[in-house]
Amino acid sequence: MTQPYPVAPHEPLDLLADWISREQLACELGLTSDTLARWEARRQGPPCTRIGRKSFYRRAAVHDWIWAQEQVHPVRKSRGRS
Repeated sequence: MTQPYPVAPHEPLDLLADWISREQLACELGLTSDTLARWEARRQGPPCTRIGRKSFYRRAAVHDWIWAQEQVHPVRKSRGRS
């Protein structure tokens, strides 16, 4: 009997090659994991996928989100009355 799909012996699948964990992303961005969790709850940060209790971010989606944050003229927050 033949198998329907060829199976390569001892070749591990790298299912998360294009994904980054919340902790890894927080370290890359200089943020805390709690900040990313808060953004996830408020739907403010980059899109993520949850697998069990862990959150993962697709690298390309994070890259796109960072590009979307760019502002031509940053808004200056003034103090006090104008």
